[in-house]
Amino acid sequence: MHQDRAERRQPAGAADPAGRRDPARPGRSGPRPLRLPGGTSLRVERRALVVGAVLAAAALALSVLLVGTGDFEIAPWDVVRTVLGDGTPATEFIVNDLRMPRAVVALLVGAALGTSGAVFQSVSRNPLGSPDLLGFGYGSAVGALAVIILFHGDAAEVAVGALLGGLLAGAAVYLLAYKKGVQGYRLVLVGIGASAMLVAAVQYLITKAQLTEAGRAMVWLTGSLAGRDWAQVWPLLGLCAVLFPLILGHGRALRMMEMGDDAAHALGVRVERTRLLLMVAAILLTTAASAAAGPISFVALAAPQLARRLTRSPGGNLLTAGLMGSVLLLASDWGSQRAFGSDQMPVGVVTGLVGGVYLLWLLVTERKAGRI
Repeated sequence: MHQDRAERRQPAGAADPAGRRDPARPGRSGPRPLRLPGGTSLRVERRALVVGAVLAAAALALSVLLVGTGDFEIAPWDVVRTVLGDGTPATEFIVNDLRMPRAVVALLVGAALGTSGAVFQSVSRNPLGSPDLLGFGYGSAVGALAVIILFHGDAAEVAVGALLGGLLAGAAVYLLAYKKGVQGYRLVLVGIGASAMLVAAVQYLITKAQLTEAGRAMVWLTGSLAGRDWAQVWPLLGLCAVLFPLILGHGRALRMMEMGDDAAHALGVRVERTRLLLMVAAILLTTAASAAAGPISFVALAAPQLARRLTRSPGGNLLTAGLMGSVLLLASDWGSQRAFGSDQMPVGVVTGLVGGVYLLWLLVTERKAGRI
């Protein structure tokens, strides 16, 4: 009885006399309730908040560095002053008209790829469930190349073709994987098969192209942020403004679905409806990113895994995955302009190199851990 009274007096999250912490009681490192107006509370992981804040600051700093990088170097403080309206006419033209759209597109494309990758990895419950491995990126490539090679379209028409191609590929993969619902392993297998077929279609289209069209197609397939202007920013920004809140609003349901369809259904989640809605939103983000910058590889694959390792939190980590995607793409674009001198490489080449190194590192760590 004396022991029971002592335990009742013990504060939540405190250690017992043996030095152990009661896992049923929230400690300092566990989720804390965040009180919102109207009596609503939201449980927030402190570590995830800190990681998200650090990633947001890193994305902002990299954006400033990227805007200041080029043939005419601009100091970071001068970039900030120009954005705030206190720059010279020359810096205002360079920053606001020439370089700012590129940085904004990189920020939005990285966030779109990171968030869509987190959705697909959670839906498939597979770390390889990435849009660029499931065929959606190649669907966009087929649509864009068809417009370039067969219809000789301009940049706006190529973007529309990429968007439609990705959506058609996503619909085909979903329908082929559907059998009383969509299971993760079936989705991955169908996606890999679709990717192989779409790669063959891309190669066939290139063989039918004239020399100038083939060169234009290869530039698009590499993935690049060069020459981006505000015409690419506004459609992408509008789509992200609609889809990001939609996906984040279903984060709790997505986390429950990772426990299995039966468990999620028992907890009140409309599993197939939620899965379809999230997949459509993630496919739209992926295809919009491809339409704006071409098929940027490995960002959607690596960003969610890196975010999860930093937060040490289960679930999709949707917000941190999006921020990590922005950081990866901004850093890759800045590195592509800095690391190779006058011979600037397209950002898709840099993300491919970084992604290959990441996969090798992941393979080594998983083998040391005895998981493979």
